[in-house]
Amino acid sequence: MTNEKAVAEKLLQVQAVKLSPEKPFTWASGWKSPIYCDNRKVLGFPFIRDFVKSEMCNVIFEQFPEADLLAGVATAGIAWGAMAADQLKLPYIYVRPKPKEHGLGNQIEGYYKDGQKALVIEDLISTGKSSLQVVDVLKKAGIEVIGMVSIFTYGFDVADKAFEEAGVKYRSLTNYSTLISLALEKGIVSKETESLLMDWRKDPANWQGV
Repeated sequence: MTNEKAVAEKLLQVQAVKLSPEKPFTWASGWKSPIYCDNRKVLGFPFIRDFVKSEMCNVIFEQFPEADLLAGVATAGIAWGAMAADQLKLPYIYVRPKPKEHGLGNQIEGYYKDGQKALVIEDLISTGKSSLQVVDVLKKAGIEVIGMVSIFTYGFDVADKAFEEAGVKYRSLTNYSTLISLALEKGIVSKETESLLMDWRKDPANWQGV
């Protein structure tokens, strides 16, 4: 079993990913979606949480060895970033969606220095827009961003293009194609439903369901 497949299996096991093509979910963007991913659920299962954390640390160690700082994305990426930083014994910060409206008004929380090489830890990548906004915040603070690691990505072309244009390397522990393939293998979805699910990813903004 590949690592991507193993991680996808864990997400399905704890129902962090739900598939519902007949009754699509509505995202904040207004998009209709046959899938909903909530990786926070993994945090409630210690052994699966430990597995996902270990997979994340393996990717960081093997593909981003130059990282000397991890930066979690608030809120869903905070826990994963902290756990990975603890295991790899790296300094850790996290980034808010916007500056605090009280106190010091920080958007970046934690200790960092100019020129540090940061790897961003994200929970989920959809279009990549919000994830890359975090990259911009870090760069403006004088931090060098060397890449991003997420647990799951939908694999949208728009996200791939956005990361390429931004010059940011990103890796995900698992992805939509692997998950749907596994769901078919396990009989969670039919061949017909698989086709419908893959059609959604081609044009998610205009997909209306069954």
